[in-house]
Amino acid sequence: MNKINLAKLLNSKWTAVKPTYKEKHFLVTDIEFDENNVVINCEIEAIMSKRITAIDWQQLTDSQLWIQGWK
Repeated sequence: MNKINLAKLLNSKWTAVKPTYKEKHFLVTDIEFDENNVVINCEIEAIMSKRITAIDWQQLTDSQLWIQGWK
């Protein structure tokens, strides 16, 4: 399980364990919080293709899907 500090999530780097569309490395490019500091939107951008995808930020805690940093 990956531990995530929400204050440092923006611009953090991630590696997909099982790449799709040959996209392996990602960067968190946008996070939106509500008035209670709960994440309501998180977007990641593939480094090679620049494709942006909305993601549930809690998926990043699953070490079977994501590795923190670029590996």
